[in-house]
Amino acid sequence: MILADKIINERKKNAWSQEELAEKLSVSRQSVSKWEGAQSVPDLQKVIQMAELFGVSCDYLLKDEMEPAENTGAALREDAAAVPPVRKVSMEEANEFIRARKKVMPAIAMGVSMCVFSPVVLIFLAGLADAGTFGISENLAAGIGIILLLLLVAGAVAVFIFSGMRLKPFDFLEDEEFETEYGVAGMAREKQQKEQPKSTLMLVVGVFLCILCPLPLIIAALAEAEEYIVGSMVCVLLTIVAIAVNLFINASTVTEACKMLLCEEEYSSRKKRNRRRLSPLAGAFWLLATAIYLGISLYTLDWHKTWIIWPVAGVLFAVVECIAAMIMKEED
Repeated sequence: MILADKIINERKKNAWSQEELAEKLSVSRQSVSKWEGAQSVPDLQKVIQMAELFGVSCDYLLKDEMEPAENTGAALREDAAAVPPVRKVSMEEANEFIRARKKVMPAIAMGVSMCVFSPVVLIFLAGLADAGTFGISENLAAGIGIILLLLLVAGAVAVFIFSGMRLKPFDFLEDEEFETEYGVAGMAREKQQKEQPKSTLMLVVGVFLCILCPLPLIIAALAEAEEYIVGSMVCVLLTIVAIAVNLFINASTVTEACKMLLCEEEYSSRKKRNRRRLSPLAGAFWLLATAIYLGISLYTLDWHKTWIIWPVAGVLFAVVECIAAMIMKEED
């Protein structure tokens, strides 16, 4: 048995992914992949580190003729349960995943933009009703605005459901441990580099819009404009934010897919474990935030004011997530 096979066997016996072994050895995942594919050989220092991590001797790793039964450290794992093989992602699956993301993510981006834009008509009509323009009553404005709001949100939810069904077969890439077959990592990096200029441009434009979006509202407030004009500027603000959010999501279509395949950044093994543990907390938090937003908004009908709940909730969630991550790290 050659060194490459021994590294694979010992890693799987310890239930480690290539990413986890790479972290323990302070090398890249690609280095571990090359060792296991017999494309390169680790230096002596890394062999010594692996021997310590695996609980085996250096002789066992370096001598092809030495089998596991001859290894002095092998007896320590004689009674260990068999480790199930880690799922492998083929080149065909990886390409299908990227194609599915390209088709689905623009629809998801549109759905999120619809949610952000949904209260715009209600706010605009409420402002006209307050100003007595066109003879629109408050009840009529509220009725039309709420109906359109619910229709937009319902449409967005439908988009999310159908999009989720399309990406369902690839959920394991985001949440589970896996390995990629030969060539997948190189393909992912190539697509990531090719998409980077376009992605960066969209992110820059999105950030620029987010920075400028309060400007119309600030100008209207400083000019002491009529209340319905201020409300109209809130509509402009939400429209610009909807466009910016659309850009942000579309910018990440391919780059995020490649990060998933490469198990990088937010999709590393450690981050996946933390995300699985935080998932119930995140779901409960955003359900509560949505209930508070709709409850306060429907009770007060101050839709031009209650939108502030969302950025506040976003900041609070970041704080809650950081605290939870610190607690989990302490527990680990």
